[in-house]
Amino acid sequence: MPDRSSGRVRSAILDLLFGFPAALAKLGIVDREAGDRAFDLALPVMLTAGFRILQQVADFLMVSIALGASAVAGLEIGFQYYFIGFGLSLAVSSGTISVVSRLVGAGEDAQADVALKQSLWLSLLLAVPLTLLAWLYAEPMVGLLTDDGAVIRQGGAYLRVVMLGLVFRFWTMVAARALYGAGDTRTPMYVRFVTIPVNLVLNAVLIFGLGPAPALGVVGAAWGTTVANALAGLAFLALLVTDRFSVRLRLGGPQLAPSIAWEVVRVGFPLGATRLTRTLGRFPFLFVLGTLGTGVLAAYAIARRVILLAIMPAWGYGTSASTLVGQALGAGDEEEASYLGWQTLRIGVATQALVAVALALAAEPIVAAFASPSPERAVAFLRVFAIGVIPYALARAARGGLRGAGDAMFPLYGVTLGTGLRLVVAFTALPVGFVLSSMAGIELSPGMGWGMAAIYAAIVSDWTVRALVNVGRFAGGRWKLVARESAIGGRP
Repeated sequence: MPDRSSGRVRSAILDLLFGFPAALAKLGIVDREAGDRAFDLALPVMLTAGFRILQQVADFLMVSIALGASAVAGLEIGFQYYFIGFGLSLAVSSGTISVVSRLVGAGEDAQADVALKQSLWLSLLLAVPLTLLAWLYAEPMVGLLTDDGAVIRQGGAYLRVVMLGLVFRFWTMVAARALYGAGDTRTPMYVRFVTIPVNLVLNAVLIFGLGPAPALGVVGAAWGTTVANALAGLAFLALLVTDRFSVRLRLGGPQLAPSIAWEVVRVGFPLGATRLTRTLGRFPFLFVLGTLGTGVLAAYAIARRVILLAIMPAWGYGTSASTLVGQALGAGDEEEASYLGWQTLRIGVATQALVAVALALAAEPIVAAFASPSPERAVAFLRVFAIGVIPYALARAARGGLRGAGDAMFPLYGVTLGTGLRLVVAFTALPVGFVLSSMAGIELSPGMGWGMAAIYAAIVSDWTVRALVNVGRFAGGRWKLVARESAIGGRP
């Protein structure tokens, strides 16, 4: 009886959730079948990423309560360096989902397994040196962005420990994206449903020193994340060495397949450069925020964590677009690939618009949960982010379709242009006469004294440029030629 009851509850929840694409279909926004397929793939990704971001939000919430603004600022800066490694893991895993989806679509499952192995080797090649670098130079790296001693100390301590889990983070990203490419977005969700609660509990215990545990502050947050990443990595390893899934890690057999490894790199490199450009572009942006005040930087850190949770629909539909477009191309159906890409973009934007409205309306109570030294600034950041999430959803869905086709350069162009514009506009927020650098008697002083208005404009303009570039490229259709010229998957 309990099993039947739980089954009915699960069925009722799924019926309620899938009522959303059905409602959009009735309004003529999406095709019902295509909307269901995109939503079915996106939902587990949204939930998985949402739980992960909730854990990050909880980190900031607990650190803000326990230690205050300096610790939050240090956590934000340390986390941005961690994001460099995270960005490289996204590069490798983006190449993985592109290659695996096309191989699965072409019916070449054994080659998809080989692609997973190539991605693992690439992950180790990148993660180990970054871990060593952070261990040796954590404080000087944080000190490049602030001269606040407390922020440097807290950020360096966090960075040194959290980077110990980078190898596991790389592997979990690659394993999850390989399963996504094969059309399985649920297994990664189940793994995260186990590991994220572990992360949250460990963070609470180690940040506050609950029970016999010492109060480690930001270092406790880092250890909680590292242990959870290791647990997730080992879980994926245990699952994928079996033959229970549509893609698997075969420990024996050939270890290197240069043509497949090159395709992972070819697709992943521009996407990695995209992520690194975006991440590295945050450092001068954080410098500007820090110049405007630690309270401004802390408010941005809180709002950014919340918005990362709010943009989970865009992440989910971006993955849907990659899988659906890649599998259709692998099966040799370019028309179907284009159709599914546009339908995924439509449902993605519709979902994100609803989230944006809710976020703007609930900004004040959300910020009230944090011990922010500048709550009015955090609320303003959240509402600006709410404006920007619509172009973000457009950019993300179009990028997903391009990634599925192996056309990765234009997202890089979009991020480069958007980041450049963000920084140019943001620098005008600095006080008039503020000198960034001086060389050969020439001073660089871009400040116009425009303050927070320039910061808000910088955020929205960045995401808008990315949307224009990515959607324009997908609409142009040359991504079909890129897929056609690839040595991976089927041919039309």
